[in-house]
Amino acid sequence: MSVRAFFGLDFEQISHAERLASGAGGFVGIFLIAVVSYYFTGFEGAAMIVPSMGASAVLVFAVPHGKLSQPWNVLGGNGISALVGMTCYLYVPDVFLAAALAVGIAITLMHYMSCIHPPGGASALAAVIGGDAIHALGYQYVLTPVLLNSFIIFLVAIGFNYLFPWRRYPASLMKSAAQSSPAQTKNEEREPHLSQDDLDYAMRKMDLLVDITADDLKRLYSLASDYSESKCLRPEDIQLDRYYSNGQHGNQWQIRHIIDESPHEDPARDKVIYKIVAGQDRYNTGTCTREEFAVWARFEVEQQGDHWVRPGGTIESEPGS
Repeated sequence: MSVRAFFGLDFEQISHAERLASGAGGFVGIFLIAVVSYYFTGFEGAAMIVPSMGASAVLVFAVPHGKLSQPWNVLGGNGISALVGMTCYLYVPDVFLAAALAVGIAITLMHYMSCIHPPGGASALAAVIGGDAIHALGYQYVLTPVLLNSFIIFLVAIGFNYLFPWRRYPASLMKSAAQSSPAQTKNEEREPHLSQDDLDYAMRKMDLLVDITADDLKRLYSLASDYSESKCLRPEDIQLDRYYSNGQHGNQWQIRHIIDESPHEDPARDKVIYKIVAGQDRYNTGTCTREEFAVWARFEVEQQGDHWVRPGGTIESEPGS
């Protein structure tokens, strides 16, 4: 395993416009929240509350289509967590135990209420260790400023994200906008036949919370499939003494070298002989039709030193390297 893979270093392929829009949205949302928090709790209370709202701002403006960013997650996650945190402060005398219980119970309830929202942990914790300004509010803390701030960031996210055609908040508005597009209607005819039940089953089998909505997952799969199909090789692209990769991952990855051919006008008799030069079953040879080989191959590669290079300069790597 590489160091990059271990630390999860994967640079996002998004535009500068998307990055700048995320930052601008966070600025607007937090400015309004800071004003509201200061009004209700003063400087001391605001210093504890605003950071948790900053985390919510990252989600709703940087990942507006993410599952953890949706309205019920923002409002329910922060509200439930604030209620749990204040209850622990009022009824658990030991501050360390109260803080730990607040976060632990908040996480559990967010799971059961389907409103996981990471900043909720900070909302719960602030109720316990936030100081006199927050403690003096009692359960009012849940309504003002936590739920009020959450509602503000929710409204700002709706209005701000609507300014940009490629962004919508909540994610359900993105679905509606896409369905009204003629291009999307055409794409839907080629969408994979995945139902909500299929996706729910897959999620249950993984037994992990994945921060992507089912609709975005289907759209991602459809776009990736379209892109993959657009790069398929044709039988006439398969030429003698050239190298091809199937573009797979793990043990399925291979690079094959066309070492001989038997051209024929009949596709069923147009054969190639190949040798596997990298990946699984290395050094083995095989025979198939040129058409079958084109279905297997993803792109042509060239050997440069110890590396195999795709068109455009991308390096092919051995699995696990």
